[in-house]
Amino acid sequence: MPNTKSAIRRVRRVKKQTLVNRVRKSKYKSAVKHMESLIKKGDKKSIKGYFPKFQSILMQVAKKGIVNKKTAARKISKVSKKIS
Repeated sequence: MPNTKSAIRRVRRVKKQTLVNRVRKSKYKSAVKHMESLIKKGDKKSIKGYFPKFQSILMQVAKKGIVNKKTAARKISKVSKKIS
């Protein structure tokens, strides 16, 4: 249990931030899964259409520190090689 006033506020803030981070991580994971499913199907048109959004989602999440920037860049690079 937090003892000081500032520690109590911090606990409240961490709870809110945890929820936000969970939503962002979920968004990231679903984007990766969606892209993998599109690659499995092999529909080039839908892959090319979704790739910019996929890239955007990964970089947004990396910018906020949910995943490392290099991890996001590596995922984007691997997908880019697969669709080329």
